[in-house]
Amino acid sequence: MKYFILFCLCALGAPVYSAPVASELVVEPPSWWVGMKSSQLQLLLRGADFEGAKVSVSAYLGVTLDKFTVLENSRYAAIDLQIEPLAQAGTLNLMVHFANGERQSIAYSLAARTKDSASRRGFSARDVVYLINPDRFANGDASNDSVVSLSERANPTNPDGRHGGDLQGIIDQLDYLADLGVTQLWLTPALENNQPNYSYHGYAITDFYQIDARMGDNQLYRQLSQQAKQKGVGLIMDMVLNHSGSEHWWLKNSPTKDWINFGGTFSGTSHARQTIQDPYASKADKKQFSDGWFVPTMPDLNQRQPILATYLIQNALWWIEFADLSGIRVDTYSYSDKQFLAKWTERIMDEYPAFNIVGEEWTTNTATAAYWQAGKINHDGYVSGLPSVMDFSLQQAVVSGLNESESWNTGLIKIYQSLANDFLYADPNKVLVFADNHDMSRVLTELGNDIAKTKMALGLLLTTRGIPQLYYATEVLAHNNGSDAHGVIRVDFPGGFDYQLANGFTGQGLQPDQQAMQDWLKKLLNYRKQQPLFATGQLMHFSPEQGVYVYFRYSESDAVMVVLNKNSEDRAVSLERFSERLKGFNGYNMPLKSSSKQRLGDKLQVPAQSLTLYELSQ
Repeated sequence: MKYFILFCLCALGAPVYSAPVASELVVEPPSWWVGMKSSQLQLLLRGADFEGAKVSVSAYLGVTLDKFTVLENSRYAAIDLQIEPLAQAGTLNLMVHFANGERQSIAYSLAARTKDSASRRGFSARDVVYLINPDRFANGDASNDSVVSLSERANPTNPDGRHGGDLQGIIDQLDYLADLGVTQLWLTPALENNQPNYSYHGYAITDFYQIDARMGDNQLYRQLSQQAKQKGVGLIMDMVLNHSGSEHWWLKNSPTKDWINFGGTFSGTSHARQTIQDPYASKADKKQFSDGWFVPTMPDLNQRQPILATYLIQNALWWIEFADLSGIRVDTYSYSDKQFLAKWTERIMDEYPAFNIVGEEWTTNTATAAYWQAGKINHDGYVSGLPSVMDFSLQQAVVSGLNESESWNTGLIKIYQSLANDFLYADPNKVLVFADNHDMSRVLTELGNDIAKTKMALGLLLTTRGIPQLYYATEVLAHNNGSDAHGVIRVDFPGGFDYQLANGFTGQGLQPDQQAMQDWLKKLLNYRKQQPLFATGQLMHFSPEQGVYVYFRYSESDAVMVVLNKNSEDRAVSLERFSERLKGFNGYNMPLKSSSKQRLGDKLQVPAQSLTLYELSQ
């Protein structure tokens, strides 16, 4: 089992008591740290009947008991502690005194924080985020494909089943990922999903403090973070605040009647996210959106319940400290109670001021997405603490812009218009940009299996403003032709599983087009790492003309000119129109093709169906 409580106070020479009320108490968070900015810590206890119980705390400098609360369901209790700055690392001993005279001790670990933990830097525009479905990436440990204590067994032939990918598989491929040029890993949830079926995706969590045993364990997750960090790669955790899995223990025996929305009975969400910002929306419509369940197997959590809210806040802090995270991605962000979200983000960002959190708000309406970003002045006075949101508007615009014929209001102008709405964001440089992700068709499929268009899409998203994210296996032309089912979109990475002949990690058996895409993307990613303009430079773009879109990433002294030519033939692009950005430059090189300097003339001959970079020089 996971959180065993010690039943003796050896250091204090405590006597041996009679058999306790319960053979095991579960305490969450399972441990904590001294030196946190907030002195408050709330422990949630379960595993006994706490009716009439009391708690005492052994003498521990800097730690005091604030209160002990038996919840509405007396099988749960909460211990509120104050941990002052002077407290040192060690073991805190608590004693639960039950109403029948029995007592049970809890030895609780208070650890020292890692040096500079509070000042950790989160992911930013200097990074490229690589999104992985762990079950579909690489099977590094076949022995944990099926686990006796977890209900769903491995079934690699079922697109919706578990295929066996795990944390060890990702650890084994860290050299590949670092060489590719990505600098952050976003894993879809690896926490326990003990659901009877369709558990591989990770979003129906049944234990918020435990890595799924089919993925590994908590120590292996921390090892992944440590080894990735040694290679210059950070780890972003995908967190779910809105719901849990239906097999979670609090569905079987809820701590309070208001723990789950709609009284614990399924009532589906309307998905009408616009009600949150709508000045005319009814309370009933807002409630149905935020309190409604996604599906019957994902009960919606009531974050207005104060003990549950604290539980979720502390859970995030615990994983940041324990696993040395560089960021958090929050699933279904806007579906949670918005006042709770403000409190949750405020607590995390107060503890880690340079950290980053990106929230999923699946809307192509920039105004709706921008509402949630920190620094946005909202019409209703809502103050958000969320640093980053996902830019679904630009994703849709890129696909539409490359697929549509050119006219005054179709084609590349869609991309221009999406970016022109950046005035709505508090900080557009912090938004997450992407061509696809785990919930939508692969970009290659969306672009009609056109590799040239796919390169244009990826090239644009890796060189425009914001934080770029790639979906795993994009570099080897993963697709979902013939089906938009999630299990098909989340394809097994070639080389990650024994049955595959091709190996994307080594290149063995790849088709020429796959190898060419991988080589091109690797070159672009590694160039991006050493060109600071893509992280810190300003953006200026020019309205598309005749299927050509031009933009600049620039500083006072340096500039990269990016030209996207959508046409099926080469184009001679006159430079006169761009003189305000070309002033002071007389030469260029093409970093993805040649480092040799060429003279900047009146025109550029731009290849057909390409995105070309021109690094300008004086």
